[in-house]
Amino acid sequence: MENSFPIIDMANLNGEERGIAMKVLQDACENWGFFEILNHGISTEMMDEVERLTKDHYEQCRKKRFLEFASKTLEDSTKGTDTSNLDWESTFFLRHLPVSNISEVPDLDEHYRSVMKQFALELEKLAERLLDLLCENLGLEKGYLKEAFCGSKGPTFGTKVSSYPPCPRPDLVKGLRAHTDAGGIILLFQDDRVSGLQLIKDGEWVDVPPTRHAIVVNIGDQLEVITNGKYKSVEHRVVAQPDGNRMSIASFYNPGSDAVIFPAPALVEKEAQDKKEAYPKFVFEDYMNLYLRHKFEPKKPRFEAMKQPIATS
Repeated sequence: MENSFPIIDMANLNGEERGIAMKVLQDACENWGFFEILNHGISTEMMDEVERLTKDHYEQCRKKRFLEFASKTLEDSTKGTDTSNLDWESTFFLRHLPVSNISEVPDLDEHYRSVMKQFALELEKLAERLLDLLCENLGLEKGYLKEAFCGSKGPTFGTKVSSYPPCPRPDLVKGLRAHTDAGGIILLFQDDRVSGLQLIKDGEWVDVPPTRHAIVVNIGDQLEVITNGKYKSVEHRVVAQPDGNRMSIASFYNPGSDAVIFPAPALVEKEAQDKKEAYPKFVFEDYMNLYLRHKFEPKKPRFEAMKQPIATS
């Protein structure tokens, strides 16, 4: 169990296996920062339709633009231009909360918009269910994490839709450079036929196994702060592949922009006897502004910078 990627069958949370499933979840949050969930309540039919529409959309609307980028990137790299700050991905973003922008995103047909809107509602419910399971394991009252994410307009929730097309020179360019995620809890629907996602575990890169109809979940920086480091965000990357076009639909359930983030007092008290220094208190938008400039750098200096008084002014 210790060395295998954590997989949680959420059907077991309703029966005699609940205690075991909750322990797997706790170990995943403390020691992996990632886990995979099965039987999560989102229908396989909906997931299949999301996948079909997303892959069709890339072929019809995004492929031409990406191939132009790919051609220039490869040409530049053969001339000695540094391509280490580029990612081999085609991406667009959908915002769901506090206000949806799905109707404004170009090149989406009405059926795709409708399906993605419904998919987002299902993911939002799932994210909030997971946050309550985390509360249970942490000894926090139900709803604490959801409330902690609520600024004046509630949480922020959005989706990054990505394609990672085949790359003839994966030695020259990354699919997506190594980073931690800035936000709260991240739910990923990834391709089950093309791999590439890896995380750091015990100093080594480990593959996140592609599993059909699973959702991959990972801990963001804000949950690390709120849990005072009990749960940690983990560095991950996408390795460009020579074959196959990998689909990635990552949905980020994050605090509201004006939410004040700080370690849960109950968890700080528990660890005070260990003389462990508490994580900082800050406004989420301030953290995001810093993160956008330093996304592909270590997270610790970001946390340290948030300890400065200006961060909460």
